[in-house]
Amino acid sequence: MIYGEKLKEIRENLGITQRAVSTMLELDIDVYGQYEREYYIMPIKHLIKVANYFNISLDYIFGFTKDKNYNRIRLDVDNKDAGNRLKEFRKEKKLTQNDLKNILNTTQSVISDYERGRMLINTLYLYDICKKYNISADYLMGRIDDSISF
Repeated sequence: MIYGEKLKEIRENLGITQRAVSTMLELDIDVYGQYEREYYIMPIKHLIKVANYFNISLDYIFGFTKDKNYNRIRLDVDNKDAGNRLKEFRKEKKLTQNDLKNILNTTQSVISDYERGRMLINTLYLYDICKKYNISADYLMGRIDDSISF
């Protein structure tokens, strides 16, 4: 499980219903329930909204840290900033786009689209990168400025 159990735990500890979260996300309750059970993977833009709603970090949702939040966290994620962070990370690790596409089992054009800010990275790809390289999801998404390792 990537995030589902953690989301359920957080939601229930705060006494918040699935309906409340689904309403905030403007989704049908069944869709949110499927995201929470990880029958479907929640798009990163929705996961960021949920993190903002609960005032928690992506790293906490993914189980990378026990700290629920960081001091100065940006609520809005800019596609271009997130893409630049991904590109900087890739270059720091001396990976080519081809290397990264092989690691994530995707195409080079998808990696290029992420790095150019045409779209936000897929939730599973973000999780895999962060887990494999011990780097903060919040940092890669541009929500915090300091690169944190786990």
